[in-house]
Amino acid sequence: MSGTLNKVMLIGHLGDDVKMHYFEGGNCIGRFPLATNEVYINKQTNERVTSTEWHNIVVRNKAAEICEKYLTKGDKVYIEGRIKTRQWQGEDGIARYSTEIQATEFTFLTTKKELDTNKQEQQTTPQQASEPAKPTTDYNTNVPAPAPDDDLPF
Repeated sequence: MSGTLNKVMLIGHLGDDVKMHYFEGGNCIGRFPLATNEVYINKQTNERVTSTEWHNIVVRNKAAEICEKYLTKGDKVYIEGRIKTRQWQGEDGIARYSTEIQATEFTFLTTKKELDTNKQEQQTTPQQASEPAKPTTDYNTNVPAPAPDDDLPF
């Protein structure tokens, strides 16, 4: 195989609202931090440990406008894209680097607006005990489900 591949798939929660930047030609970009968590059991202390990794997400043009409209801090989203490292000169003359995920595909998994609507519906129409609970989110079936948390070392 002589080709290369630069592909990232993430499922995480927004750490902040989408910040937009508009350019003269009518183009725009949206940026937001995305948190992904890894949970494991420390073998020495038997404690559950959560490790959070932060990713800088960049979306462009129409995709950025859609993200700005529907996503807010705390929402869960599936992102697919590529890694891009930028370099620039700081005011102090030192070279700075930033690694970003340039999103090419995304799927909203849960939004606060959606969760708030479902909570209000459940309060106004309580379900009968024999009726199964309805899912609160319509998940995209093309997105792989995250692995369940367990204490396996691999």
